[in-house]
Amino acid sequence: MAKRKPTNKYYFSVEGETEQWYLKWLQDTINNTEKAACKVSIDCPVRKNPLKHAKSLTVTRKIEIYHFFDYESDEPLHVKGFQEALDNMKKAEKIGKQIKYKSGYSNFTFDLWIILHMTNCNASFSHRKQYITPINRAFGEKFQNMDEFKEENNFKRCLKKMDLSNVIAAVDRARKIMQRNQDNGYTLYQYKGYQYYKENPSLTAWEAIEKILKDCELIGK
Repeated sequence: MAKRKPTNKYYFSVEGETEQWYLKWLQDTINNTEKAACKVSIDCPVRKNPLKHAKSLTVTRKIEIYHFFDYESDEPLHVKGFQEALDNMKKAEKIGKQIKYKSGYSNFTFDLWIILHMTNCNASFSHRKQYITPINRAFGEKFQNMDEFKEENNFKRCLKKMDLSNVIAAVDRARKIMQRNQDNGYTLYQYKGYQYYKENPSLTAWEAIEKILKDCELIGK
């Protein structure tokens, strides 16, 4: 009889449905992989406010929660929203529930992370809607705009074109983006103990995924 694999639980809060669909796809993909050293259970409700999410959780041990959210632009309204999310992550750590909140931001959007599964995306865009061109190129699609791409059937069709080798490649490409930002001397901003670049592209969403892959022994520690 095959040895029963342990199950690791991971906690996220996410801003939108595409992030949730992706994480559930990742969970199923890992759990259907013989090579994985463990099964995974990914808790990822759509919750824009990390503090509200933390208050709703019943936890009996120390846990880490990754918040997937976007740095949508340098416009004051978007910067304010981004910093409010970081404020609420920090507040969530102080409600006495043994919660450590980690940032999984994408600049401009989570779509950058999805593109990196298929190809490099090093261009600096001026608007979020411009992601549609590399998405169509990466997935061999002809979506008219981002809203069409984010329709459930369309988004999940793109997910089906990927496997774990794409996830591993995305982690590598994302790490190189952040290394390049550092090499270019861009300012790494600090806010409430969290770090981020205002330059696009940049992201930390990959760090949570890398941790899951390492725990499952799908990439080296």
